[in-house]
Amino acid sequence: MSEARPPTSEPVAIADLLQAGLETRPDDDAVVSLQQRWTFRQLDHASTCLAAAYSRLGLEPGDRIASLMPNRGILIVHYLACMKGGFVAVPFNYRFTHHEIAHALEVSDAQAILHHAERRHDLEDCGAIEALAGRVVTYGGGGDAQSPHLEDLISEDPEGFGAPELGPDDPVVIFFTSGSTGPSKGVTHSYASTSHLLRNVVSGFELTNEDIMMPASSMSHIGGFIFSFGALSVGGRVLVARSMLPDEVLPLMRQERPTVMCMLPAALFNLVRDGHATADDFSSLRLIRSGSDKVPGELEDEFTELTGLEIDEGWGCSEVGLATINPPYGRIVPGSIGLPIQGVELSLRDETGQEVASGDQGTAWVRSGSIMRGYWGDDAATEKVKQDGWLDTGDLLRADEDGYLWFRGRKKQIIVHNGLNIFPQEVEDVLLEHPEVASAGVIGVHDLVYGENVRAYVVKRPDTAPSAQDLILFVREEIGYKAPEEVVFIEEMPLNPTGKTDRPALKALAEAHHDVPSADTG
Repeated sequence: MSEARPPTSEPVAIADLLQAGLETRPDDDAVVSLQQRWTFRQLDHASTCLAAAYSRLGLEPGDRIASLMPNRGILIVHYLACMKGGFVAVPFNYRFTHHEIAHALEVSDAQAILHHAERRHDLEDCGAIEALAGRVVTYGGGGDAQSPHLEDLISEDPEGFGAPELGPDDPVVIFFTSGSTGPSKGVTHSYASTSHLLRNVVSGFELTNEDIMMPASSMSHIGGFIFSFGALSVGGRVLVARSMLPDEVLPLMRQERPTVMCMLPAALFNLVRDGHATADDFSSLRLIRSGSDKVPGELEDEFTELTGLEIDEGWGCSEVGLATINPPYGRIVPGSIGLPIQGVELSLRDETGQEVASGDQGTAWVRSGSIMRGYWGDDAATEKVKQDGWLDTGDLLRADEDGYLWFRGRKKQIIVHNGLNIFPQEVEDVLLEHPEVASAGVIGVHDLVYGENVRAYVVKRPDTAPSAQDLILFVREEIGYKAPEEVVFIEEMPLNPTGKTDRPALKALAEAHHDVPSADTG
């Protein structure tokens, strides 16, 4: 068991989330994008106006307000308004199809939705416009006369608005899981757990009011959400990129000089390889954190060669938030997900629930104040993962002799070949070391003799022509029997709503083309 270290910061008071900035630097920038800037004072006023406007729409504390929005600074205003009014924020991934929107609306039983005008047709297709008549708020133009516009609501007079009294167990936000192991579920965080979510970010990243945080990921996911509000809670500044593409990220970095940046591995790979970035672009950073998916060794090497910095990996999940990280001012071990954050207790267990021996891998169980309240409307699913104050994350980790943790994969994604466990991430890491491989996704496909065979789906780098056999031999030299039996080349790697390799989509592709042989064409 990895014991929790004493926390160095108190849980964040959600009702006073902006207080540190309002007291010490009210007219300094709080939220900045390439298109707009808000000071702490402006952020506070706009969110109060919006909370009052939501109340005038007939919404009451506890009502769910969904949002289908691209990455914009205005989302922070919306979330703050929900907190002030006691409404439950329900962020939808902007990549959701109309079927996924319908599912999330049904699960959350949302009473209103904020959406970007360009997604209007998707809301119409899933029946949301009719079902939520009068409570469909539009952003970015378009819409119709019956839909209130967010740009108007944030400038309305908030006179008469009073913040409701809320308890620690009242819900704040519902995040939808990526659906990598089944239908997407609504992870519900209360005022108590959200305060610990932000505290863990402040502790783990060692944030101060001098930090400029660039959470280069979607604020509709828990990572972007807690990284942003963690920084704001100590009076720091938040930078909002409209997309994670280099032509958006690099100008913002060069203009604002972030001190902390968090980025998914795929986006960071793109920035390093194809973004024309220089070492100077990263020179303001004291911490570059990547996670949410395994950071390939090739990315670590290329990033360090370019910048002289080491990638700080961490680990967590929607149900518990950020749980581990390499100490920013301590020893960073490349490839490791670090140590439990102060205030987080971790136990690695076998299938019987017993703790594994030192050095062995086990399923990660977490105990922390940041654990979710539960899955919205699904008590049975909640009871499966929460026991006696602990959460079964379903992730497989191991601890080395120094206590540093190493991510091994998810239990449900393990490939069992001839009785041996093979982790997709390990095979993908080796494939990505090949100079002609742009991206790789690995799954198990049914085999009558061996149970499952390893199949790799590969996107080639431009102007290259590797053969399947060359790649199989390349991997075999590194990890032997874990090498794929089959390689299928595809034009584009499917990603799930959180930007990770979408293995269920690859499974579906395999089932749809079950006769695809080990070949150079997919």
